[in-house]
Amino acid sequence: MDRRKSLKTLAVGTLSAGVLLDACKPKDGAETAAKADAKAAPGGFTLDRQPQEIKQYEEVTSYTYFTPAEMAIITVLADIIVPKDEVSGSATDAKVPEFIEFIVKDQPSHKTPMRGGLRWLELETYKRYQKSFTDITPEQRIAIVDDIAYPKKVKPGLEQGVAFFTLMRNLTVTGFYTSEIGVKDLGYVGNTPNQWKGVPDDVLKQYNLAYSEKELNETVKFD
Repeated sequence: MDRRKSLKTLAVGTLSAGVLLDACKPKDGAETAAKADAKAAPGGFTLDRQPQEIKQYEEVTSYTYFTPAEMAIITVLADIIVPKDEVSGSATDAKVPEFIEFIVKDQPSHKTPMRGGLRWLELETYKRYQKSFTDITPEQRIAIVDDIAYPKKVKPGLEQGVAFFTLMRNLTVTGFYTSEIGVKDLGYVGNTPNQWKGVPDDVLKQYNLAYSEKELNETVKFD
C-alpha cells in the first residue's frame, strides 16, 4: 500500500469515528476569507454563529503566525505527505498550508510544537547538508523524512523530530481530507436528497405483497 492509499485509509477511519481535528473548521481558502464574510455563508444565508464564535474567528484571522520561511517548509512537507497524483491535487492544491496556519492560531497548543519542530528540522538539515530544508534536493528531504516518519523505528536523538512530523502529518491529512479536493479523492458522498419511490416491485413479489389501488392512488404517488 503506497503512502497516498495509507493516508486515505487513515482519513476514512478517522472521519467515521468523528474525531478529525474540528472538521467543521474553515477548509479551502479559509485563511483568505474576508472578515466581512465571517457572518455570511456562500449564497447569502446567515451562518448560525454565536457572537463569541465570530469574535474568535476575527481574532484568529487578524494576524499571521508563521514566517514566510516557516510557511515554505510547511508547504514542502505538506506536499511530501500528500503529493499530487493521477486522482487529485496535492496538499497545497487543497490549501493545506493555509489550513495549518489557521488551526495553529485557533488551537494555540499547537504553536510551540509546530514552531519548535520547524526549528528542529532546520537544525537537523544544516547538520546533515549545511543548507535549509527548502534548499536541499528532494532525495535529501525524503532521507530526513524517512528518519522521522515512523515512531516505532525512531533512532536515538530523533524523538523531537518524530513528534513534530507526527503532528505535521495529522494536520496535513486533516486539512486535505476535509477540503473539497480531499473529499472528492475519498469518493465519499454521504447523505444526498432523493425521492423514495416505494418498495421495488421485485421485493414486493418476493414477499407476495402488493400495493393496493388506494395506496397507489393516494399514498405511493410521485411526480
